[in-house]
Amino acid sequence: MKIKTTLLLCACTAALFFGCKSKPEKTDRLGKATREDKNGWIYVHLAGSPADIGYQHGYLVAKEIDTLIKVMQYYLPSASGKDWAFYRAASQRFLWKKINKEYQDEIKGIAEGLQARGLKYDTLDITALNANIELSQYYVAALDNKAKPGSGDNKAPGNCSAFIATGSFTKDHKIVIGHNNWTDYIEGERWNVIADIRPEKGNHILMDCAPGFIHSGDDFVVSKSGILITETTITGFKGFDTTRTPEFVRARKAAQYANSIDDVVKIMTTDNNGGYANDWLIGDTKTNEVAKLELGLKDYKVWRSKDTAIIGSNFPSDPKLIKEETTFDVNNKTSSPNARRLRMEKLVAVDYKGKLDEANGKVIEGDTYDALNGKNAYNRCVIDGHVEEDPLGCKEWSEGPFFPMGAVQGKVSSAALAKNMQLWAHMGHPGGADFLAAPFFKKHPEYFKTQGKYLRDMKAYPWTLFSAN
Repeated sequence: MKIKTTLLLCACTAALFFGCKSKPEKTDRLGKATREDKNGWIYVHLAGSPADIGYQHGYLVAKEIDTLIKVMQYYLPSASGKDWAFYRAASQRFLWKKINKEYQDEIKGIAEGLQARGLKYDTLDITALNANIELSQYYVAALDNKAKPGSGDNKAPGNCSAFIATGSFTKDHKIVIGHNNWTDYIEGERWNVIADIRPEKGNHILMDCAPGFIHSGDDFVVSKSGILITETTITGFKGFDTTRTPEFVRARKAAQYANSIDDVVKIMTTDNNGGYANDWLIGDTKTNEVAKLELGLKDYKVWRSKDTAIIGSNFPSDPKLIKEETTFDVNNKTSSPNARRLRMEKLVAVDYKGKLDEANGKVIEGDTYDALNGKNAYNRCVIDGHVEEDPLGCKEWSEGPFFPMGAVQGKVSSAALAKNMQLWAHMGHPGGADFLAAPFFKKHPEYFKTQGKYLRDMKAYPWTLFSAN
């Protein structure tokens, strides 16, 4: 017995000296965390302290986080003109100090989980990953505009198609919500995590996110408090304040701590940095009320009702915000946001009025009818966008025609599902079409230089019901 004890002490001393992590320590930090791969999605159940939630995320999704950071390191220089070192430096210079300790601890935990799997990432890598949208498309644009006025305009993305409805617009007169995420396929095909997070403080949340994100990012959240949240970006928005709280921090805080529509509005508008400016669609299943928060940097406006259908397709609505903070052309009927608005308004307010439920919510998010030309099509003017197929181009899009991006996944939920912490999710084009990289590169070889290493096929999987653990 004495020999065994001595050997155990020696082993423990060696482990401490060489920085090794023993199996019991890993088991303790992982707790009851789980991972399940299903129909293109990675479902993870995470629970505990902020540091442990982060560690579980980093450890269980290490391979995919590693790949996504490598994609960003490879792709961002051509997409934004700035390399990964620039984004790390911005994270250190002004982002990190504006992240509250709870989420700093979670970010540190993600880095530690990655390190436990032999990957050499730190908190700045994870911060830059979480802030990549607001940095690359808002901060960089603000720098460009400062150096040369107007040069950073129109860089804010026009991505995503969403709706939220209640009252006489839905089948059961309760809330139904849907969203599809538009982004570049090179990263969007990897936006495939369903995070079931049970934190020590705040509300249990179920959301989609990209690997390594502490927030949803494209934003689709079901909260135990009965709050439902999604959004679409404001096209052509300009404005960013480095002294205020990052959007990704406010979005996670709203998901975790909001118990009402007023809470969401307060959290998102407090110390707002203007990053990732959105039309936020919010529902409270306790009151059956829905709202839209249109949030810029200087301006914001809220619309709310217990009997309405609200849509989002990247168009701003408040005349003051449009004039002061965007370059959006409300009169350009051929733009993607306005064309999709035309189609979505018909679907939610006419065709499906009084019949909206989870089933036809899925149909809406996968719709490929071009309302401008009166036919089914694969282009950027349909709800389930296919920019890689579109020969026309739109003025508010800087990438030009035939760019490999569009709808990469979709989600739908309802008051009934939210009661049980559930949502439907679809990886790949919600309408069921596959994107194949090889044929695209054959037609458009100019993209191979900047995307050939990581752009891959994006298969459409079936709609899948996910439930919180």
